[in-house]
Amino acid sequence: MNIPWENKPAGCRDTVWRYSANPIIKRDQLSDSNSIFNSAVVPFGKGFAGVFRCDDRNRRMTLHAGFSQDGINWDIRPETIRFERENPEAGEWVYGYDPRVCFIEDRYWVCWCNGYFGPTIGVAWTKDFEHFHQVENAFLPYNRNGVLFPRKIDGMYAMLSRPSDTGHTAFGDIFLSFSKDMEFWGRHRHVMSPAPFEESAWQCMKIGAGPTPIETKEGWLVIFHGVLRSCNGYVYSFGSALLDLEKPWKVLARSGQYLLSPQTLYECTGDVPNVAFPCAALHDPETGRVAIYYGCADTVTGLAFGYIDEIIEFTKRTNIVK
Repeated sequence: MNIPWENKPAGCRDTVWRYSANPIIKRDQLSDSNSIFNSAVVPFGKGFAGVFRCDDRNRRMTLHAGFSQDGINWDIRPETIRFERENPEAGEWVYGYDPRVCFIEDRYWVCWCNGYFGPTIGVAWTKDFEHFHQVENAFLPYNRNGVLFPRKIDGMYAMLSRPSDTGHTAFGDIFLSFSKDMEFWGRHRHVMSPAPFEESAWQCMKIGAGPTPIETKEGWLVIFHGVLRSCNGYVYSFGSALLDLEKPWKVLARSGQYLLSPQTLYECTGDVPNVAFPCAALHDPETGRVAIYYGCADTVTGLAFGYIDEIIEFTKRTNIVK
C-alpha cells in the first residue's frame, strides 16, 4: 500500500517521528475555516478519503469530506456533510467533531462526537464519501472518542469509547461495547483507566482511544491519547497499548512512556496549546509502516511515522500493566 512515508531522520532515537513538512493541513485551508484538526482518513479507490473536523469562523464545529492522491495534499470539500437520516428523531444537527472512520465488510463507518442534549457518539456509513447515512447514536450522553474495530469480534461489532460529562472532562476511562446491528449497544466492558501519576504522569488524568485498532499477531495495537493536568493546563500526548485479539477488554501491555508529546511550535501554540491528538492511522502490512494523523494544538493537522513492530516493542519495553 502506498501510504505517506518519510524515513526516520538521522540520529533520531524516537519510536515515532514527525513529518518534516508538518503541518500538512493548515488552519485556513478552507476560505472560512478557523482550524482543521482531529480528523480521520482511510484508503479509498486509488488514493485516500476522509472526514475532517473544520471549525469555521463562527467557531461552529462541522464535518467535511476530503480526498487525496498521496495522503498529504488534501482537497477538503468546502460544504459541510449533510447526513441522511431514516429517523429524524435521531437528532437534528447541533455540532460534530473529532471523527473516526473505519472500513468494515462493505462500507465505511464514521463515528464522531455528536451534539444530542450533550456530547454523544454519532454513527453513520458511506460507500462513496458523497452520501452519508446516519443511524442511531451509539450511546446516551455523555460520551466521546467512539472508535470501531475493523472487523467483527465473536460475530459482533465492537467500539471503544470514553464516557464523559458536558464539558472539558477532568476524568475518563476507556470502555468497550458490542453490537449485533450497529444500533443497540451492550456487553460493556472496562478496558483502561488513567495511570497513577507516579507511574505515568502524561496519562494520569484521562485517556481516550485514537485511530482504528490495528490487528497484529501480538494483539490489537491501539494508539490512544492521554492527558496530564499541569500547572499550565491540560497537556495531550499519545501512547500505545496491546489488547487481546478475542477479548479486547483485556490489556496485554500499555506504554508507560508517550510515543509523541507536544513539543514543536505547531503543537504547543494554537487555539488550545499543548495538544497532540491522534485520530487516524494508515498502515502497510507488507512493510510494517504506519502513518499517524494527529491534531496539533486544536488548530492544524500533523503527520507522524513509525513501524508497527517497533511500536509493539516499545509498548512492551515500557509496559506498566502488572
